[in-house]
Amino acid sequence: MTSIPARELIPVLQVAIGPVILISGVGLLLLTLTNRFGRAVDRSRTLGREVSQVSPAERQRLTSQVDILYRRARVIRASIIMAAMSLLLAAVLIIVLFVTALTRLEAGFIIVLLFICCLVSLIVSLIAFIRDIQLSLHALKLELGYSQQD
Repeated sequence: MTSIPARELIPVLQVAIGPVILISGVGLLLLTLTNRFGRAVDRSRTLGREVSQVSPAERQRLTSQVDILYRRARVIRASIIMAAMSLLLAAVLIIVLFVTALTRLEAGFIIVLLFICCLVSLIVSLIAFIRDIQLSLHALKLELGYSQQD
């Protein structure tokens, strides 16, 4: 394999900066999501222990909260999976950028496809994150005994 001059690699490095920044940002999103997931799981375990120790009326309220927490955990899990998929696709995109530069292959379609898939995964993750926020507000309303609609 022949050596590639640095002047030809510099534009590839410049193009790779976008996906690298995306990886950093999505990494922070994943940190937030995993924290929310852990809190939902811990809270549902706590409520699950309390269910057997309360009156039937209170049990119904706690069961409703546990149901919402379980739905939240599932939504957050989907968001984490899609954010991780976005990270994976961004990493593959960087590798493809360098491989195409080193081998001088024309892979514009693959690069565009990887970038679009990366962003679609991120969008789906963010939509799931928004859904989790909505569910957490609903759980708060239940806990506070609110019955009015927004």
